[in-house]
Amino acid sequence: MSEPANAKLAVPLLRATDLAKTYFTGEQPLEVLHGVGIEVGAGDFVALRGVSGAGKSTLLHLLGGLDAPTAGEVWFEGQPLSAMSAVALARFRNTHVGFIFQAYHLLPDLDAVENVALPARMARVPFDEAEKRAVDLLKHVGLGARLGHRPSQLSGGEQQRVAIARALINRPRLLLADEPTGNLDSHTGEEIIRLLAGLREERGVTLVIATHDARVAAHAQRVVELEDGRLK
Repeated sequence: MSEPANAKLAVPLLRATDLAKTYFTGEQPLEVLHGVGIEVGAGDFVALRGVSGAGKSTLLHLLGGLDAPTAGEVWFEGQPLSAMSAVALARFRNTHVGFIFQAYHLLPDLDAVENVALPARMARVPFDEAEKRAVDLLKHVGLGARLGHRPSQLSGGEQQRVAIARALINRPRLLLADEPTGNLDSHTGEEIIRLLAGLREERGVTLVIATHDARVAAHAQRVVELEDGRLK
């Protein structure tokens, strides 16, 4: 049976081919990735698993346009990131990608609503709409009673929930999480992973998580193993 006419036109949401990354610090180059390729379909939940130093975070940063590869290419919906100007790449990250980091990266002088609303304000969403989205998201992740709290007044798990809400504020297609449970105890970490998995199903967002933890990776639909900058 022949393929449907539109099957050949389908492209993955995210595709990377032959990615290499070398950092130059001092006299000796540090080669972190070596010819890595990966495809991620819309709505997928993929875990990048490996020990510290395997290249997980570097790969995640390249996939989200936070860094540029030394060689190879990343495509988002068939469009190469390397063809984007600096302004277009910044807009791509702000609009289409939500980032969640191990260290939360919340601004200490802003309360929860202000932290969550910030990417929307950067995208020029009107103030009232950005604030409404932020409040709704914070309530959705279980922080309705913490709206006016600053990061220093929140637990680690609560700060990560704020970071998750912030990552979702611009309704991204792709959610990238770099060791999102790394600073949390096992119970809180399990809650965060279940929250992320539930949000992915509810919103149809694509989720890629970098983790060293087999328990975290077990929640994913697919696990991609990295070792010494190469796919196993």
